[in-house]
Amino acid sequence: MKNIVLTLLLFGITCVSNSQNITKTSQKPSVEKSTFGIQTGYAGLWIYNEFRLSDQIAVRTELGLNAYDNDDFYPDAGFLFTTAITLEPRWYYNLDKRLNQSKRIDNNSGNFFALKTTFHSNDLLIKFGDDARIVDNLAIIPTWGMRRNIGQHFNYEAGIGVGYIHYFAKNSGFTKDKDETAINLHLRIGYRF
Repeated sequence: MKNIVLTLLLFGITCVSNSQNITKTSQKPSVEKSTFGIQTGYAGLWIYNEFRLSDQIAVRTELGLNAYDNDDFYPDAGFLFTTAITLEPRWYYNLDKRLNQSKRIDNNSGNFFALKTTFHSNDLLIKFGDDARIVDNLAIIPTWGMRRNIGQHFNYEAGIGVGYIHYFAKNSGFTKDKDETAINLHLRIGYRF
């Protein structure tokens, strides 16, 4: 009788172990339905929300304070912090690979390609003096990046990209608008709520 009970117990544990493995490997990789957090880096502080459009695509909305060097138009204004509004579709392209290697994909942990679109406005400038002002601008920067988790709630993110920025200088009283190449280089650490 003891042998039969022991055999059934071992058989039951084996079945449970196998069923968990089948469930894990059959999990479909996907970005989070919605994730909300705060990040900081060498150039500012941001509050973000990412929401899922498909299994690999999320849209990130972001409101933050960016460090801003204003010497092209207003050299006396110096270094400022401006409010930035960002809309950024992201394609997390390696979720399958990470899941197959038993790496974390929760909280959108993975590599991504993005189209970062950021707007800075003089109306949203946090002013530290009467001379502080900027020219409204819009930057569109294709970016490659990665996000990784540290524990349950913390994460870090790095990205690099080269794109385009348009300054609406005519609206600020200058003779013509200005276009330039823009670089997105970021390294951030954050907390997800």
